[in-house]
Amino acid sequence: MTDAPPTHPPAPRPRARRRGRFAATLAVAAALALAAPAVLPQPAHAATGRQVERLDRGLTSTHTGSGNLVSWRWLATDPDGVGFHVYRGATRLTSAPLTTSTNHFDAGAPASAAYTVRPVVNGVEQPASEPALQFRSGHLDVPLSPPAGGTTPDGVAYTYEANDAGPGDLDGDGRPDLVLKWQPTNAKDNSQAGHTGNTILDGIRLDGTRLWRIDLGRNIRSGAHYTQFQVYDYDGDGRAEVAMKTADGTRDGTGTVIGNASADHRNSGGYVLTGPEYLTMFDGLTGRALGTVDYVPARGTVSSWGDSYGNRVDRFLAGTAYLDGARPSLIMARGYYTRTVVAAWDWRDGRFTRRWTFDTNSSTNAGKGYDGQGNHSLSVADVDGDGRDEIVYGAMTVDDNGAGLWTTRLGHGDAGHVGDLDPSRPGLEYFKVSEDPGKPGSWLADARTGQLLWQTASGADNGRGVAADIHAASPGAEAWSASDTTLRSATGASLGREPSSVNFLAWWDGDPVRELLDGTRVDKYGTTGDTRLLTGSGVSSNNGTKATPVLSGDLLGDWREEIVWRTSDNRALRIHSTPHPTGTRITTLLHDTTYRTALAWQNTAYNQPPHPGFFLGAGMPAAPRPTVHTP
Repeated sequence: MTDAPPTHPPAPRPRARRRGRFAATLAVAAALALAAPAVLPQPAHAATGRQVERLDRGLTSTHTGSGNLVSWRWLATDPDGVGFHVYRGATRLTSAPLTTSTNHFDAGAPASAAYTVRPVVNGVEQPASEPALQFRSGHLDVPLSPPAGGTTPDGVAYTYEANDAGPGDLDGDGRPDLVLKWQPTNAKDNSQAGHTGNTILDGIRLDGTRLWRIDLGRNIRSGAHYTQFQVYDYDGDGRAEVAMKTADGTRDGTGTVIGNASADHRNSGGYVLTGPEYLTMFDGLTGRALGTVDYVPARGTVSSWGDSYGNRVDRFLAGTAYLDGARPSLIMARGYYTRTVVAAWDWRDGRFTRRWTFDTNSSTNAGKGYDGQGNHSLSVADVDGDGRDEIVYGAMTVDDNGAGLWTTRLGHGDAGHVGDLDPSRPGLEYFKVSEDPGKPGSWLADARTGQLLWQTASGADNGRGVAADIHAASPGAEAWSASDTTLRSATGASLGREPSSVNFLAWWDGDPVRELLDGTRVDKYGTTGDTRLLTGSGVSSNNGTKATPVLSGDLLGDWREEIVWRTSDNRALRIHSTPHPTGTRITTLLHDTTYRTALAWQNTAYNQPPHPGFFLGAGMPAAPRPTVHTP
């Protein structure tokens, strides 16, 4: 294991337009019968760039009552000019290859109709895709088997609810799988005393097959801030691994126990403030623990993190970043109210190597305003245009080499959004809300330098905030927050009525303007009122007032986003896919690594929606084509 933290901040780098540098790593692609052979695309020509996972076509068929919307992926490994023929059974439905969109509406077709698509390259039709995954009622249910409940030492009975999920191709077939976190009904915020049930994670195929179950054991407390898990193909073997913090008594997917199986480090208040802490990489196919190291940083003296009872010491964040510009690294972090430590790990050849450690208490960083800046989430993006990713950690950013890049000193908040929010400017921007009533309620900054571009008034604990292009009449992304009274333009100007929600987002209908996702509904913003596009039936949202889905993102079909909710009885994950045709053709967002890594960290603490590394909205130019390679 090596650790070489940087000794000085990097020199400023020239700005570069962040429109053409993308690559992603998928972890989710559509599938139907497991017995059906998966026809996977081959890497295009001499493909270079970032390592991404190889995907199947992601073909879906969503029934609307008047027919089926057939939708599929345009892969980064496809030629630019590829076209597609659509087949229902043996019947070709397209007279000429489709080259301007990746969906086709088959009017009058029954929900049971079977579809494939065939790429056409240089006039030659290629082999058929896998059969379409059928959303016969507009959604697909993935069956679940909840863990058995129990009773804690303080006499509290609990059951389990399906909570956050991460996408990943666990078995290497190019088809989507999910890693689902089961949370006990007595899960706690760090500020709340009390014992909790164990946190449990399942690896699940889309037909409901459970590949494995990992039980984190009694020495990992349950709650939004304790277990952040990452699902990604870190070693490039074509299958995703799963990484998370573990402890004595963690049981892997094969039943093997990590550490001391009989140890119980819980105190009378249910907190775990003693005992060893580990970081473990698990095999995505079997759940077997592949490698375990000590968690960095160790908790040390609990009170040094800001209190003595265990609130601030156990605030964890996690992510995935292309720190070398080519292959993904694991990011694991601790602390954001006072001290912050971010550790970057590589998983290569079956072992962990620590790439660097950023510590606000180090001699390099102490006194420079990096401490106390973290959010209840993080973001990953190449903010300085050098081809390597940075970690946007609340009100400060860590460079790809582990050095502090910038800090605004504006402190902690719940939500932040990184993307090309103002396409009239070069590079990326960052919108954030603040919890300190003495600081600006929200602000937009240049993501490369941290320079503030605009801000709103202080005076309130601003708990939630969102940025996205939801209003076609205003150029670029709009921003709004819980304590503000207006929708803001990309330049901070007032646009009038705020949206009805301030939680999550989804590209749902046929235009590139994004929709509002809140609780179990999807709405389209309007200046006089929002329009309901989808109301989930028989489903529930997660994480209390955050009202987030299990997962939302471009998981299947074309570039629009699927929404995964849990059914209210926790017996299934219900995946909704858009029924709306679109004439816009965009490479699958899973091959934009800014977006793909955002899907990986979406489950972290207070979930935030993913954003691509380019502007996707009204008036956008042709979307960039990522340069990537697959294992």
